[in-house]
Amino acid sequence: MIFPESGVTNDNPWLRRLPVLVLSHIVGTLNVVSVLAMAPVITGDLGLSAMMFGTFISAYYGAQAFGSLPAGSITDRFGVGFTLVVAHVTMIVGALVMAKASGYSACVVGMVFMGLGYSLTNPSSARGVLDWFPAENRGLAMGIKQVGVPLGGIMAAGNGVLAEFYNWQDLMLGVALLIGLNGGLCLTLVRFDIPVPCEERRNPLVNFGEIFRDWNFNIYTVLSGFLNAGQTNFFGFLTLFLTETARATQPMAGFAMGMAQTLSALARVFWGMASDKAFNGRRTVLKAWICGVAVIFLGLMVFVEGEYAWFIGLALTAGLGITIASFAPVGQAIAVEAVEPRLVGSAVGYSMVGVHIGGFFGPVIFGAVFEWADSSFSAGWLATGGVTGLGVLMLIFMFKEGRRET
Repeated sequence: MIFPESGVTNDNPWLRRLPVLVLSHIVGTLNVVSVLAMAPVITGDLGLSAMMFGTFISAYYGAQAFGSLPAGSITDRFGVGFTLVVAHVTMIVGALVMAKASGYSACVVGMVFMGLGYSLTNPSSARGVLDWFPAENRGLAMGIKQVGVPLGGIMAAGNGVLAEFYNWQDLMLGVALLIGLNGGLCLTLVRFDIPVPCEERRNPLVNFGEIFRDWNFNIYTVLSGFLNAGQTNFFGFLTLFLTETARATQPMAGFAMGMAQTLSALARVFWGMASDKAFNGRRTVLKAWICGVAVIFLGLMVFVEGEYAWFIGLALTAGLGITIASFAPVGQAIAVEAVEPRLVGSAVGYSMVGVHIGGFFGPVIFGAVFEWADSSFSAGWLATGGVTGLGVLMLIFMFKEGRRET
């Protein structure tokens, strides 16, 4: 098959293009999660407080929220391959700044570049799935693409271990090298880009205006933030919760985190495939079930206590790894099908603004409720379940799903 717009032979996208998208998410996640995994070493080496390190996360998510809108427009205007190359160059800058950082300010700058670079990855990779895969297999392709996120997290956990034996800045240099290698592979995707017709090459602000006026998609962006708050709090407070409430050791808590990431990698592929086949292609029904069950699991976290606390906590961790940690492929497939194809990059970028804002405020809400309830994790999990549940209700009663192409 030949793309009429590009004249490029359409070889097998499952073998030539999808692996590059997976690797893009792997190196993007490896970049930032390596910093988080090496937090004790970094703070000790640079003399930073826990609060100062916490601002690294705010800088990262803030940069992602800021960069997501222009990232979507850049994708729509210049194509998947070009945008991913720019993403990798930006992430390399972030990794190199961290590798050479001698103090707090340089680290914040490095995290900002990491966030800006990764903000380009989701809109461009989602657009690639839309352009290169038929509707009947799009959910599966999206699920495989998103497996890169937990795989990158697992690799980053390895850097956390290696930091005990090697200089953390040398490890960041290694991360920059891996990003550069995959950036080279992204250059091969440029030949598959479908150019935007001349008559549709408008000012990016015009695309934003169309998306902003779409009330249905505004609802989706808001509910995406609520749902991502649940995912962020799950991963952000899991190990601390298990060590303090379930009396788990640090290795046990680390095992639980690794198990959640592994189950998430498998579940993302399964949910993506199921969204193609189940419920007659109505992806919102599946997403509502996934996140609705996650709300129940979050509420059950209050029962992690007593003699069997560790086993209950581990079982709920597995359940949440399959649900709240794994709905992203279905969510992105819904986003790309909710608007006209020419607006997909901008739409995914806009929805990611909501996602990142939810990731920013979710831990703030958890921490505030935790303190208000006299250091009660149960209150934090209930609040998280409430926020996530609000997102589910909006998905069911307020959002209207777009139709898949046939």
